Amino acid sequence: MAEETANTAEKVIRIAGSITVDELAQALGLSVTALIGELFKNGIVATINQRLDLETAEIMIEELGIANVRLERKNTATKTTDGFRKELSEKATPRPPVVAVMGHVDHGKTTLLDNLLNKKTVETEAGGITQHISAYQLEHEGRKITFLDTPGHEAFAAIRQHGAMLTDIVVIVVAADDGVKPQTVEAIKFAQGANAKIIVAINKIDREGADVPRTMADLSTHGLQPEEWGGDIIMIPVSAKTGEGLEKLLDSILLVADIEELKADTNIPAEGLVIESHMEVGKGSVVNLLVTGGELKVGEFITAGGAYGKVRTMLDFKGKPKGKAGPSTPVTVTGFKELPSFGDRFVEYVDEKAARRAALMNAQAAASEAASANVTSTDLLRMMNTEDNAKSFNVIVKGDVLGSVTSVVDSLKMIDTKGEVTLNVVATGVGDITENDVYMAAGDTQMVIYGFNVNVPTNIAKLAVRDGVVIRNYKVIYELLDDAKQSMGDLLGEEIMETDLGEMKVMGVFRTTKAELIAGGQMLKGKLVPGVMARLRHGKEVIGEAEVESVQKERTPAKELIENEVGGLAMKTEKKLNLMVGDRLEFFSREKKKRTLD
Repeated sequence: MAEETANTAEKVIRIAGSITVDELAQALGLSVTALIGELFKNGIVATINQRLDLETAEIMIEELGIANVRLERKNTATKTTDGFRKELSEKATPRPPVVAVMGHVDHGKTTLLDNLLNKKTVETEAGGITQHISAYQLEHEGRKITFLDTPGHEAFAAIRQHGAMLTDIVVIVVAADDGVKPQTVEAIKFAQGANAKIIVAINKIDREGADVPRTMADLSTHGLQPEEWGGDIIMIPVSAKTGEGLEKLLDSILLVADIEELKADTNIPAEGLVIESHMEVGKGSVVNLLVTGGELKVGEFITAGGAYGKVRTMLDFKGKPKGKAGPSTPVTVTGFKELPSFGDRFVEYVDEKAARRAALMNAQAAASEAASANVTSTDLLRMMNTEDNAKSFNVIVKGDVLGSVTSVVDSLKMIDTKGEVTLNVVATGVGDITENDVYMAAGDTQMVIYGFNVNVPTNIAKLAVRDGVVIRNYKVIYELLDDAKQSMGDLLGEEIMETDLGEMKVMGVFRTTKAELIAGGQMLKGKLVPGVMARLRHGKEVIGEAEVESVQKERTPAKELIENEVGGLAMKTEKKLNLMVGDRLEFFSREKKKRTLD
């Protein structure tokens, strides 16, 4: 419910994230009918219980012309965002730190982890860029550390944010020869928003042009003050390639973990987070989990969102069988009856009946929430700014795992079309392109099936060709997004571009017919050449346009007239134009140019 404070100058309404139409109407002193009517005018059919986010409520207040009212977001900092931060019992025991590795694309996050884990994954990642969250565990000084390798490309912001929210320590990797980049700043904000401790690994110190002090100075401008400069952020120069500094990095992680006194309860039902999920032939649902509390064992029943199942098999990050997994441990399990969603919280239940009941309740709650989904400011502005003749670009998105699908869809929705092209995500799914996907797209010339890290079976490809369905399959997300942006840009058609070239003051008019006009004058600015267009202006009034056929200077043909030169010109016209001495001729070029979304 909204909280209000009032004074003689301004009324402040504080809301916690969102507010219902009924609550906003009461706070503004309006009838619900009036507010619903105003929403309807802006393209939103709302109910009395429809929730509006803060930005949308602000827009509606502005549309209604209500002065002296200000909205504020109610402080909810004491509440948790992931459902796992809760009071520990006296029996809680130390647990391994969960460390997310973040930073700008190509700054060496995955290479650093490869060196620590003696793995080789860079070559297998499409484009050398991490595509999913990967979880690993290693031992240092007899203690375990769990690492999350999060994608670096901006399109995977949603995945990376989930990574931060379940993390104790964030290692931000910054290349010493490249410095702070936009995704570095994004990672800093995510880490700070998740209240995670930050350690900076200044990477690529072995490269020519590496400048550690400059990199530290760049980071300090974004609120990260190095310990060496009186701050509280550990910054360690490393080389992921040679291994220099990595031992010190691990020592620092354990030091921070000791200071934080990380603990978890093990005598409670197992709980954690779904990191990834996908289907495999012969295995069914394969789900990557991170245990955050309790101990997960083979044979136990668990629920994640609207999915439930019995843990049939459990493997560690190396693919070796594991009978049980305690806090901060990443595992891969099979046994879910359907795929849980990326980011879902999982919880252990005593038996299948309890797990099934919990999954059903979760599914019903999700359906109810979707039915009365919040109206966001983005939705409202798009509805207000989109014209009736806006083009539609319809897509079906298939991905290898749910996390990929989520990020592709979120990134597609972020493409700015200025309200001229509406993106409709018709369907999504995990797995290869299927016959049903093709049938769904058939008959819609503006629909594209996008595959991400999936296969297109030969028979499906032939079916698509027969039905005129476009399938585009990618392994690197920014290539997929570039394609979508290009496709939406193609729907915009062409626009007429005009370029100003020069101006002449008319000093004489020698012939005026329906098809031709010959005049002379002095160039005031720019340049005049044959073939350009001329706009004839009498004072502020435009009396017509003509095409310049030829130019003369000193009564002989000329290639051009430049500023301050005097000359004549012959123009082709479609009607008789009453040009007079003292009028102006404005010269310009006109061409059709394909519109883009840039």
